[in-house]
Amino acid sequence: MATATRYMGRPLKRKEDPRLIQGLSHYVDDLRLPDMHYVVFVRSPHAHARIRSMDTSRAQTAPGVLAVLTGQDLGNAVGVIPCAAQLPEMKLALRPPLATERVLFVGEPVALVVAVDRYAARDAAELVEVEYEPLTPIVDPEKALARGAPVLHPQYSDNVAYRWELEGGDVGAAFQKADKVVRQKMVNQRLIPVALEPRAVVANYKPGENKLTVWSTTQIPHLLRTQIAAALGVPEYIVHVIAPEVGGGFGSKLNVYAEEVLVAHLAMRLGKPVKWTESRRENFQATIHGRDQIATMELAVKRDGTLLGLRCHILADLGAYYQLLTPLIPTLTGLMICGCYKIPAVRVEITGAFTNKMATDAYRGAGRPEATYFIERAIDMVAAELKKDPAEIRRKNFPKPKEFPYATPTGLIYDSANYPKSLDMALKKSGYRRLRAQQAKLRRQGRYLGIGLSTYVEICAMGPSSAMPAGGWESATVRIEPTGKVNILTGASPHGQGQETSFAQIAADLLGLEPDDIHVVHGDTAIVPYGIGTFGSRATAVGGTAVYTALVKIRDKLATIAGHILQEDPQRLVFRDKKIFLKSNPAKSVAFAEAVGAAYIAKALPAGMEPGLEATHFFEPSNFTFPFGAHVAVVEVDPETGEVHLQRYVAVDDCGNVINPLLVDGQVHGGIVQALGQAFLEEAVYDENGQLITGELTDYAIPRAWDVPRLETARTVTPSPVNPLGVKGVGEAGTIGATPALVNAVVDALAPFGVRHLDMPTKRERIWQLIRKFKPTGSRPATKRVGDGRGRRGRRKR
Repeated sequence: MATATRYMGRPLKRKEDPRLIQGLSHYVDDLRLPDMHYVVFVRSPHAHARIRSMDTSRAQTAPGVLAVLTGQDLGNAVGVIPCAAQLPEMKLALRPPLATERVLFVGEPVALVVAVDRYAARDAAELVEVEYEPLTPIVDPEKALARGAPVLHPQYSDNVAYRWELEGGDVGAAFQKADKVVRQKMVNQRLIPVALEPRAVVANYKPGENKLTVWSTTQIPHLLRTQIAAALGVPEYIVHVIAPEVGGGFGSKLNVYAEEVLVAHLAMRLGKPVKWTESRRENFQATIHGRDQIATMELAVKRDGTLLGLRCHILADLGAYYQLLTPLIPTLTGLMICGCYKIPAVRVEITGAFTNKMATDAYRGAGRPEATYFIERAIDMVAAELKKDPAEIRRKNFPKPKEFPYATPTGLIYDSANYPKSLDMALKKSGYRRLRAQQAKLRRQGRYLGIGLSTYVEICAMGPSSAMPAGGWESATVRIEPTGKVNILTGASPHGQGQETSFAQIAADLLGLEPDDIHVVHGDTAIVPYGIGTFGSRATAVGGTAVYTALVKIRDKLATIAGHILQEDPQRLVFRDKKIFLKSNPAKSVAFAEAVGAAYIAKALPAGMEPGLEATHFFEPSNFTFPFGAHVAVVEVDPETGEVHLQRYVAVDDCGNVINPLLVDGQVHGGIVQALGQAFLEEAVYDENGQLITGELTDYAIPRAWDVPRLETARTVTPSPVNPLGVKGVGEAGTIGATPALVNAVVDALAPFGVRHLDMPTKRERIWQLIRKFKPTGSRPATKRVGDGRGRRGRRKR
């Protein structure tokens, strides 16, 4: 049976965009239900303190107030906040929905107020009187592990959450044989996800129907439903979760938060619809943070640049409590620490530390940006130590394409790749040799051009259930209505990735229809079969494959019906232009709508065939997928101010087969900009008292339009054998590949000053201090200001 490829591979505009651009979509905060009440949380101003007493009497009598609740009032009505990740000998750090005895981070909720509007609730919340006994906070993970440090969880003797080790190959022998060992301590700083839409929850309970409906800004509606039911002790079938439009997540909404569970509880307890929308300050304080790892990297190398072994110790700051995947994220760093290089022997040690901060968890890339940054910085340091070109060191240590599937010493099986091809394309597209010549010329003039490379691989399509804490499969149902229109119900929960478009492209090709004939439904647990959700670049590679397989089942049934009508072999039929016809004789055909009608009228179906056109499939992948790519960043550093001017950025990515190039480019562009934020601007800073001093957008710098030059993208295509679509995933590629390329470029620009490494963010004051500390070699003072106007930084006060 032949399928005409008319839409897969084409850059179609997103079907979602018209409603989004016109403001016709509905987000959680847009919901207005009759008799709606509003929640405001009272949050701790202390990072570490005992709660001595709490007086809510004044708040309870304030105008418009329906209820004021503390943790004591809740009792056992609401369970602890779940953590799905489990590691050997991991200490439990169970978080109550409202703190009762101690608070462990600034922003931890201690009470809540429900009122007729959010203003009355906020006014009343300020009347809640809490007496705290401040305790010594600990915010530095290294100090948290020191002997005598204040202990966050008194049931334990220290702040070590867990220790995780991984070893493959003979590490001792590798380092004994090494001609050189390159060592460096590196910091991957704490970040705040800053989704455009903050978190929000609405819950409504109908006692007559015994039905609890929860609208949430979530990436995982079905998993959220399961956890709400568990926390409230109610049957799961009474809970209905809806994720409407979600204004960005980046992993921060891949979670189950106290506020979601509490709002659901309040709706049942009070018999009123209840809404909570967090403020931006709450978003910074009490939504998960990302990254926050300190790594000590050691690479054992030969004089010719061959990598022999790697040792890495990672200290991961987990915050005060675990959220859904908190302990798991650093282990992804360990699994991917080899990057795209043949390193025969590897040892990784990870120590998770409790500190008086908000929990870290999955943030775009989730452990893989950290791994790529650590190994890519180390590779550049090897090149500098051996006085070799960074591209040469990389190429020398790539596995060859014929070596795939490739087994890493950390226990992963990379599916398919051609690393030299993507690197060669990136070097050619950027004019790498020309850039190196220009760099040498400018240095003689006292100008400091930097060229940074990054060749990365990431683990995506999360993933086989055996390797996942809550299942790694995905579901899809395809239903063709009697009118001939197609409904796709997907367990994935896209929120900007564009699957309403790409899934329609897949269906249109398989069924010979137009994308506008396809309707994709997601995010509603009462309509869609149970699914895992959208994260880890899995929605198309796993969810799309479930859709594809269900479509094939439907197409095969339709072909059988059409073959029965035409008295032809179904295997010889083609679906195209809303017809089903004989490949050798297109004139012999039946209209798509006629075949669909026959399935429902059911008067002339083949013997034994069921009426109707509906198929469901649960796709369980056999492995992860491993997208890869090569990025080149070009910067110029102003020696007078320390400003970094990003002049060019070239990205060559390989995400397997491409369904919609426009969607791929959009994901890569967004990822690069977020990586730029980490490399140059962003840093969540707590002071010694545990106060988040970057608690608003006035203090936490994120990229603006003028920070970004035109991004030059290209791609190679190496299909994955893991799924029939051959796709790998691309949602996190830009974030993973770009951060080290940008930092490598800055360090390369500063090489004449003797700079070997610079931690992120590469702030201009840090650069200026380094320039003042060292005298450049082989140059004379600059005579003109740097920057070409295409990409500029430093216009904002930082």
